[in-house]
Amino acid sequence: MSENKQYDVIVIGSGPAGMTAALYASRANLSVLLLERGVPGGELINTADVENYPGFTNIQGPELAEKMYDSAMQFDVEYAYGLVEGITVGDPIHQVKTDSEVYEAPAIVIATGSVHRNLNVPGEAEYAGRGVSYCAVCDGAFFRDKQIKVVGGGDSAVEEGTYLTQFGERVNIIHRRDKLRAQKILQDRAMANDKVDFTWNTVVKEIQGDGKKVTQVVLTDQTTGEDHVEPADGVFIYVGLLPNTDNFRDIGITNSEGWIETDENMHTAVTGIFAVGDVRQKKLRQISTAVGDGGIGGQEAYNYVESLKD
Repeated sequence: MSENKQYDVIVIGSGPAGMTAALYASRANLSVLLLERGVPGGELINTADVENYPGFTNIQGPELAEKMYDSAMQFDVEYAYGLVEGITVGDPIHQVKTDSEVYEAPAIVIATGSVHRNLNVPGEAEYAGRGVSYCAVCDGAFFRDKQIKVVGGGDSAVEEGTYLTQFGERVNIIHRRDKLRAQKILQDRAMANDKVDFTWNTVVKEIQGDGKKVTQVVLTDQTTGEDHVEPADGVFIYVGLLPNTDNFRDIGITNSEGWIETDENMHTAVTGIFAVGDVRQKKLRQISTAVGDGGIGGQEAYNYVESLKD
């Protein structure tokens, strides 16, 4: 018999999708392990105001994460920290290897979410944490009365840009197109805020500093091709997402871009392995859709475990 720790279900990732999957599976009286490499909550931890999650007109992301965590743990879910290094597919028992342990279960739910895409321009890596940031909630307070650049044109860029106006002297949103992709309500708020202005059809060519912190950015006007330099104390980057699937790409469940493909019941191409939330190939990545995925994935994991008993 294996000496590895065994469960009915292992959930990898504790964002809204993962916590919901753990809740549903544990409430069905299964033994559930919830694995996480950091603080529970996923991207909720980095989100300021949540206004589009049913039941709350407005709630801070970390507060909602705490409520979800308490709910997920009420049916004896075991929580463990660990950096997952890979999955070994079995029949029917799969193994999940972390940096310190190997766990086993017939049902695995992957809920590892996504990460912010980098600009990959000179100075970005050098000044990460010293003026370059991907999290307004985490770092906004460090830029009180400063000049802030926000790069991107989607929901995150516009919403977090507006959030940063409570700290910065001025927030300039830089977008490579001539119009935003964000929801209309977010656009309206940003455009009505007298501390926000926009730079259109422009990309960041380089982030420069004095060796200690960011001092300016080099921008390229895509219409004229000309470069110009603008002062900046902080550069917040929101230019898309990449799936957190590097350690799962060898088991045949991801597409060419790394997103995990599932059917409507969260089944992947491997029997007994499910995927939920932002890590999936899908159109809408929101808290509500992550929770919906998690509910289905947790229930389908239960159905699969029960089928093995027949």
